Amino acid sequence: MIEYIKNLFAFEDLRKRFLYTLLMFAIYRLGSHIPIPGIDVQALEDFFRSIQGTLFNLYDIFSGGNLSRMTVFALGVMPYISASIMMQILTVAIPQLQRLAKEEGDYGRYKINEYTKYLTLFVAFVQSTGIAIWLQNQTSPRGFPVVPESGPLFIFVAILTLVAGTMFLVWMGERITQKGIGNGMSLLIFAGIVAGFPNAVISLVERIRNGDITPFEVAGAVAMVLAVIVGIVYIQEAERRIPVQHPRRIVGRREVGGNISYLPIKINPAGVIPIIFAQSILIIPSSVLAFIEHPIAQTIHDAFNPTSFLYNFLYVVFIVFFTYFYTAIMINPVEVADNLRKSGAFVPGVRPGLETQRFLETVINRLVFVGALFLSVVAIIPFFISLQLKVPFYFGGTTALIVVGVALETLKQIEANLLTKKYKGMIRRRVKK
Repeated sequence: MIEYIKNLFAFEDLRKRFLYTLLMFAIYRLGSHIPIPGIDVQALEDFFRSIQGTLFNLYDIFSGGNLSRMTVFALGVMPYISASIMMQILTVAIPQLQRLAKEEGDYGRYKINEYTKYLTLFVAFVQSTGIAIWLQNQTSPRGFPVVPESGPLFIFVAILTLVAGTMFLVWMGERITQKGIGNGMSLLIFAGIVAGFPNAVISLVERIRNGDITPFEVAGAVAMVLAVIVGIVYIQEAERRIPVQHPRRIVGRREVGGNISYLPIKINPAGVIPIIFAQSILIIPSSVLAFIEHPIAQTIHDAFNPTSFLYNFLYVVFIVFFTYFYTAIMINPVEVADNLRKSGAFVPGVRPGLETQRFLETVINRLVFVGALFLSVVAIIPFFISLQLKVPFYFGGTTALIVVGVALETLKQIEANLLTKKYKGMIRRRVKK
């Protein structure tokens, strides 16, 4: 890691990108300490302390603690993630959008991104309206209202602040992607989770001192985290290499080609995206139902507790669905088989065309099944183990998967940029000679 940072600062362009990313993180953390107007901060803190261990704690982790502090970034980038899911589903379902995405090039991608932002605005508005109405009806355990002066003015200001905060984060994520290093949206979620690690460690140390957790349980928690990290790195880096035979051609008087290359397909091509998508989908019903004061709504809301069978069953279903769905978007066996046929390449022992397509579909489906199973196990099992060991949510598999997955993807992008810079430098030196 230290070597990566040294190499980053060796190139001016990469150094600027790295510092720009850090600047965006600093702005993000600054906004994470600015509460929305009209909130009694102490009453809010007491209220959220009284509901620890519920679904809000899990969501608060992904928002970087912004939800419990009810800051201007309380919604985080989850509205954008939800809107992205909806747009991807609509793109597959609506032929006009599908044609726009595939045939219009940069203009099509620009329009899809524009529609996604409009949808993000709508989702953020709905969620912020629910939060504002719900907040003004809450009181702390000592009887102090979270919103001292509730009413239409508070609701309007809260909605405006929360929606503006979300759209600012969307802009910030795009700027990081364009001018920084890594995927901006993923890095903002990563920054939010990592920002809570110090407090989680301090809380764990205090519980050890108080005797709430035994050294054996701490050792078990550490072993669990290390095992999860090793498993994540192994699966994220593992890939199936399909051999591809290229035809021989005569160029001038030389014979070129005829070599064998490999088509790499990862065991988990979707990466950390299915986890993020599944979390953002499960946030919607529980968030909406929390604001409806009706026995049936509250019963359904309680059923979405992270320890309930319904929540975890739907969690696994969404993880599996989005793993297959996102992989289908990223890897199209029909296009891959067609491109191989047009270039004259083929998979040894498999006929070009339809048989190659079926072969690729079989391989991808098997790999994705293993990847989806792994994601489900990592997301579910460590959570229940952490409950048994009485360690915070931060040390669960979901947070570890997101942190490690985003870190690996960012390091790969850094490495690719470093290699590009080094090759360009070598070419320039040869040209000068």
